[in-house]
Amino acid sequence: MLFKLIFRAEIDEVACAYAQKEGKKERVQIDGRFFRQLQAILKILIPGFFSLEVAYITLIAGTLVGRTLCDIWMIHNGTVIERAIITQNVPLFRKTLEAFIMAMPLLSLVNNAMKFTLNELKLLFRSRLTKHLYTKYLSGITYYKMSNIDNRISNPDQLLTQDVDKFCGSVTDLYSNISKPLLDIIIYVQRLASDVGAEGPSCMMIYLLIAGLILTRLRRPIGKMTMTEQKLEGELRYVNSRIITNSEEIAFYRGHEREKVTMLHAFQRLVSHLRMSLHFNFTMGFIDNIVARYWATVVGYLLISRPFIGSKKNNLSASERLESYYKSGRMFVKLAEAIGRLVLAGRELTRLAGFTARIIQLITVLKDLSEGSYVRTMVNDSKDSQSLITTTKSKSTLHPGSGIIINQDNIIKFDCVPLVTPNGDVLIEELSFEVKSGMNVLVHGPNGCGKSSLFRVLGELWPLFGGVLTKPAKNKLFYIPQNDMRRKGVSDLDLEYFLELVQLTYLLEREGGWNAIKDWMDILSGGEKQRIAMARLFYHRPQFAILDECTSAVSVDVEGSMYQYCREVGITLFTVSHRKSLWKHHEYTLYMDGRGAYQFQAMDEATEAVGS
Repeated sequence: MLFKLIFRAEIDEVACAYAQKEGKKERVQIDGRFFRQLQAILKILIPGFFSLEVAYITLIAGTLVGRTLCDIWMIHNGTVIERAIITQNVPLFRKTLEAFIMAMPLLSLVNNAMKFTLNELKLLFRSRLTKHLYTKYLSGITYYKMSNIDNRISNPDQLLTQDVDKFCGSVTDLYSNISKPLLDIIIYVQRLASDVGAEGPSCMMIYLLIAGLILTRLRRPIGKMTMTEQKLEGELRYVNSRIITNSEEIAFYRGHEREKVTMLHAFQRLVSHLRMSLHFNFTMGFIDNIVARYWATVVGYLLISRPFIGSKKNNLSASERLESYYKSGRMFVKLAEAIGRLVLAGRELTRLAGFTARIIQLITVLKDLSEGSYVRTMVNDSKDSQSLITTTKSKSTLHPGSGIIINQDNIIKFDCVPLVTPNGDVLIEELSFEVKSGMNVLVHGPNGCGKSSLFRVLGELWPLFGGVLTKPAKNKLFYIPQNDMRRKGVSDLDLEYFLELVQLTYLLEREGGWNAIKDWMDILSGGEKQRIAMARLFYHRPQFAILDECTSAVSVDVEGSMYQYCREVGITLFTVSHRKSLWKHHEYTLYMDGRGAYQFQAMDEATEAVGS
């Protein structure tokens, strides 16, 4: 039974993670709130009246007018060709056919110009919105806060790429699907009013209003379905990327079967939602075809027949009546099609509401994080929990950002600073100690005691929940983790001195010189990566450096020479390590017991005995 519970919990781990980040369900529908959100995004997409986007919008409007005029000319020319065929008027037939052949390049140019300008506008919108979001996302450490502190967005990569693309495509399609039918309606109503009177076009407009209201009401769930679909797509994308990132660990533990279950579960959730959306879209498509197409055609036939069945056209000959019917009838058909497209544009508007809600959520979170505020579900106390952390401080008294940070050179001082995780888990109630330049500190304790949390607070990655933290500016602190990140790029000759310090000059010959561009994460060994990280530290030469197990794969002699160089150039160290050989390079020790207590004291033989 226990195995089943654990297995089931593992299957749902991805779904649970996403459920926690979804928070309050977003309301997605066509209302004033949606139009305000859309207006806010359009201000980003169209920065000014004289922008390139406005030029393309104007150009699209021009191509739409040209397309409608071409349609009207095609109706008139086609009617004349048919009359010439029926009346056996060969000269007229030859003349109109030649006119059509001569007009073909222009007709083709107008059609393709409209498609080109629409695609170019979509690309401009995507470029503008993507650059805006990337600027906000990569401002400071907003990207870190979104992934590790705030829990409103689970998949920023999905939002920044696929959702932005679909939103921009939906906006441009909606512009085309609304402006073209509106233009057609205006022109055809004007032409038909002069031919058959204003009664017919007016009735068609009334039908448009009624049909639009009915279908818009029925389509309301589409917006929410679109938003949910994008979330589930992001979940599946996350599961795939997690396997790529942790492929070595999964292979060592033979976890491929377990990962397959997780991936198939995420995929099945997406398939179930898509199937539900498919059924809904089938039903709506059935209703759309009847209301927006076939009934619109029926209304058009009824209206166009009235002048011919009545007495208004009795004074015309049969051929003239036939020509007038073909001309007016085709215009009525075009008018009915335009009305149908305008009614169906509500479907795209509903989908746009879903994409808009997603983009607005991202913009809102980015704005909040840039202002220093975040939203995160706080941990709940449980009677069954076996946590090592014991505290008497109530979580309700803890407020992120309530502490004070003072920037001062050559000193790090914690004064009554609570060590608290972003979700409210108190590791240490009040942490107080002082480290001046030259006082190397060795930080040690059991796993989960708060060593990494201490450095995250010190690096201002986590908010301060109280007390006063005195520290140098951010550019005078340097952090080296156990697994340092390598970049693809070209080396610099000025760095050879630092490679000598970490005994890596042989890389120049082995990898083909300074201009080699490779994926260093795969090329370098674990020890080489750690020594490269230390060379980076020597290059920046900060006042303080945080070394988090960053020499665990380096030999003891090379490790000792690197620590000695740090002392020579005046880099004060905070070191997390279990190696006894490093104790001689430190003057103080900070021990955390994992139960909320800590001890900061000078290094001596008794302290070394504890560390051994």
